[in-house]
Amino acid sequence: MTRNTITTLFGIKYPIVQAGMVWNSGWKLASTASNSGILGLLGAGSMYPDVLRTHIRKCKAATTNPFGVNVPLLYPNIEEIMKIIVEENVTIVFTSAGNPTTWTRRLKQSGITVVHVVSSVKFAQKAESAGVDAVVAEGFEAGGHNGREETTTMTLVPMVRKTVSIPVIAAGGIATGKSMLAAMVLGADGVQIGSRFVASQESSAHAHFKQAVVDAKEGDTQLTLKELTPVRLLKNKFYEDLMALYKTNPNAAQLQSLLGRARAKRGMFEGDLEEGELEIGQISGLIDSVLPVSEIVAQLVSEFNTAISNVNHFKL
Repeated sequence: MTRNTITTLFGIKYPIVQAGMVWNSGWKLASTASNSGILGLLGAGSMYPDVLRTHIRKCKAATTNPFGVNVPLLYPNIEEIMKIIVEENVTIVFTSAGNPTTWTRRLKQSGITVVHVVSSVKFAQKAESAGVDAVVAEGFEAGGHNGREETTTMTLVPMVRKTVSIPVIAAGGIATGKSMLAAMVLGADGVQIGSRFVASQESSAHAHFKQAVVDAKEGDTQLTLKELTPVRLLKNKFYEDLMALYKTNPNAAQLQSLLGRARAKRGMFEGDLEEGELEIGQISGLIDSVLPVSEIVAQLVSEFNTAISNVNHFKL
């Protein structure tokens, strides 16, 4: 695979980013991803500041390749988290779920490469104006917290590519080399992959959650909780309880009361498949095995190259 703007920007071999997912992306996943030639990300959204510092240090001990930290800006302790990132000399930060103007300049003043996750053209333009080095255009198919616009990846990527001049990383519904090639044909410079790496041996997710991802079929996920922060979930007892509450026309406070605290940790990290919040993308219906990260990356690259060869046979 030849070098492009993404491999050059991050200093990696392949233009692939392992998403920094809450309760899934610890130092084992991030370091192994980086050692496999892609960009590994730690998921700071599920880490207290001192825990994040530990994961950064363990990641540094496990890889000499570049890695980064994903920071959802809606979470508490942001000031302390960013202070630790600077103190620990992290060189790449992905921000999401918030206003990029708040932190981009300060991070770049510390020599950090900044990427912001967006779900619309409007937010991509705002991120570029804020000075980020690249954007992740994340479509409606993605797992976890998502945009309210419900714009699919196939629609979002070319619209963002047309509007901004900085590198574009596609995300949402990408788990194979074929979908990676499709995203890049649409204008992406690289891809960010989450769900496929949840079902990896090195993911910090509970084994029960990994198996639930493998067992998922088409239609088993749903985007919900738009009144709070939209999130795509696997359907389970908690989801059904949520749907029952929606029938009563609840307000945001009532939804928050049902959601409670640590629901995502309970589901993804502790393995409670009934009462936990199980965040995963639509592409889970295509994932049928838990594999080592190195094997996942090798498959992605092999499928990508094979897909290019197959596409070359098409003529109009």
